[in-house]
Amino acid sequence: MSSLSRLAAAELAAEQGTVTMLYGRLDRLREQAAQRLAGLLRESGGTPQARSHRDAATALYAERVARYDAVEPGLCFGRLDLRDGGHRHIGRIGIFDDEGDFEPLLVDWRAPAARPFYVATAAHPDGVAQRRHIRTRGRTVIGLDDEVLDLAAADATSLTGEAALLAALTAKRTGRMQDIVETIQAEQDRVIRAELGGVLVVQGGPGTGKTAVALHRAAYLLYTYREQLSARGVLIVGPNAAFLRYISQVLPSLAETGVLLATLGDLYPGITARRAEPAAAAEVKGRTLMTDVIAAAVRDRQRVPEDAIRIDVDPEVLLLRPDAVEAARNRARRSGRLHNLARAVFVDGVLDSLAEQVAERVGQDPFWDDPLGGDDALASPNLLDAADLADIRADLAAEPAVRAVFDELWPALTPEALLADLFASADALASAAPQLSAVDRELLLRDPAGGWAPADVPLLDEAAELLGEDDSAARARAAALHQASLEYAQGVLDITAGSMSFDLEDDPEAAVPNVANVMDADALAARHDTGERLGAAARAAADRRWAFGHVIVDEAQELSPMAWRLLMRRCPSRSMTVVGDLAQTAALSGPASWGDIFAPFVADRWRAAELTVSYRTPAEIMDVAARVLAGIDPSIVPPRPVRHSGVEPWDTTGRLDRLPGLVAELVSELDGGTFAVLAPAGLVPALSSALPGAAVGEQPDLERQVVLLTVAQAKGLEFDGVVVVDPDGIVGESPRGASDLYVALTRPTQRLGVFRPA
Repeated sequence: MSSLSRLAAAELAAEQGTVTMLYGRLDRLREQAAQRLAGLLRESGGTPQARSHRDAATALYAERVARYDAVEPGLCFGRLDLRDGGHRHIGRIGIFDDEGDFEPLLVDWRAPAARPFYVATAAHPDGVAQRRHIRTRGRTVIGLDDEVLDLAAADATSLTGEAALLAALTAKRTGRMQDIVETIQAEQDRVIRAELGGVLVVQGGPGTGKTAVALHRAAYLLYTYREQLSARGVLIVGPNAAFLRYISQVLPSLAETGVLLATLGDLYPGITARRAEPAAAAEVKGRTLMTDVIAAAVRDRQRVPEDAIRIDVDPEVLLLRPDAVEAARNRARRSGRLHNLARAVFVDGVLDSLAEQVAERVGQDPFWDDPLGGDDALASPNLLDAADLADIRADLAAEPAVRAVFDELWPALTPEALLADLFASADALASAAPQLSAVDRELLLRDPAGGWAPADVPLLDEAAELLGEDDSAARARAAALHQASLEYAQGVLDITAGSMSFDLEDDPEAAVPNVANVMDADALAARHDTGERLGAAARAAADRRWAFGHVIVDEAQELSPMAWRLLMRRCPSRSMTVVGDLAQTAALSGPASWGDIFAPFVADRWRAAELTVSYRTPAEIMDVAARVLAGIDPSIVPPRPVRHSGVEPWDTTGRLDRLPGLVAELVSELDGGTFAVLAPAGLVPALSSALPGAAVGEQPDLERQVVLLTVAQAKGLEFDGVVVVDPDGIVGESPRGASDLYVALTRPTQRLGVFRPA
């Protein structure tokens, strides 16, 4: 063995020793957390306070066990040798020497001390003499890649960890997105570590890693700003459910489990909106003017009848006149309350009118103006006082016929009921949306039983804002429970205080302070609160009014103005990271520029970053996609690919029955990995029959070797090989079909084929 080989073997052995030690520490941390968790799970009973503390501790240790499990693969992946002679090992979490001086044994990749691993160059070494990438399989070190940051060989534009990066890019895909924590490049790191506040827009073409950057930024922000974000949480919005499953393992592998992943269709609690609808209908729903349509629909439910309404209230028949209803409606609207909250004002006004009618009939004194009455004559013809009128109002309010009138003229509405009724009626749409064309209103008509589409969710949210929720009954129940808790707590304090007084009588010197000395009933009741303690993500998912600490939006170019209106409500601080590519916009309501999106919300107070290098897409495939991009917008510069695959894409024409053979041949050439067939939605049923082994459907199994998808389903995904079927059909299927084709052509990392049906 040469001296060079012996040196390499010694370095490998030394790193193996370090990695083995770190895994031993990880095992110990995991075992300690698991033991604490098991002990807590065995406990039962106790005071409410003890149960509450036990539940919180159980959640804490369960999260720690999950975190330690998630960071097992690739625990340590790098080392920095510093010019001052020191070194730092870099990994997924921080591990410290708890037996010594608590020195760091492994530096968390998000810590400031780890940043030179991603940004140091020969021209700007940042105190680093050498950077080492440590490649592992399981717990075994299988290779080392060293970069000597020597000024004589300076190239500030070179890739960081090029060997490790190219190995990751050429590795087979698994159907699940992997993190890039070992191979983050300098331009990506600048985005990941950007400061928290404000709106950061990240523009990046295909293969630039913008999704991975967004996810790593979420992990970095939670690590760096944990105090600010842990209570409010972070929301990540993706384009579809398949995409969320695809990225679901990334954040746990980065030691973060408390982030809420959602699509637009998930952002209204209690509803999962997945119904397919025409793109033109979604575009209409996404227009800002829909706020006026919904407001008008609410006003249309605040009715004034054309004629008087007869109300049978045994033994009376009352008449509710239009002018009385109009007066009650005007009073309710002037109250400034939301619809459901203003209903009480309307009801009061109508009850006033009806009660007056009853009072006139039953309280009239026929002799009130009798000239023989002398000084005893009444000043008013009505014998009823205020208490009598209150009783009449209460009786009327309980009458089913009267309540039915309230429901007809000013109904209590849910957002779901309001929109279902609106979209089910051409007349209702014509009344609420005269500014829409007849064609647009026709697009909005639908069967109420058909479920909700993603574009409905911002409208439901808008309706909820306008309707409000009358929670008076719930608040009354909560107040009653709180009062009962206070009374119980006061009883406990009285007993303990009484017990102390007996002690003082027997021996004043022996008495010791008890709970009655240190807290009042309010404090004692609060400490025994047994309310459910959920994490921020779980609580946010169930609360429409939840305000997130930070929101990350992927494929942001697809969102409509109404969708952005919803997201801004979810993040009143306007702390957002927005990633996307305007050239890949498929939605008809997609923006022409990022400024168009944010002008209504933050004016020009947003900042931009751009990812310019394509790591995923090889040069041969990018050349094909660039020709399509030039047809979309010649001014857009495609991202620069960092590698060549050595395999030219092919383009062929033939009968559809040739496709299965071509797919099988390409899968064989790939020798593993994942393969996608991307086609127009209209062709998917026929192709599904032709490719019986392929995963297909609304939520296909992306871990199958072959998957059949529409372009919309493939957004944000990547595969080792792709066949794009009927590119002309993809272009013709949508007014933005050229952007769809651009997306389809840039999904593969290795092989691309284009099949044109004859």
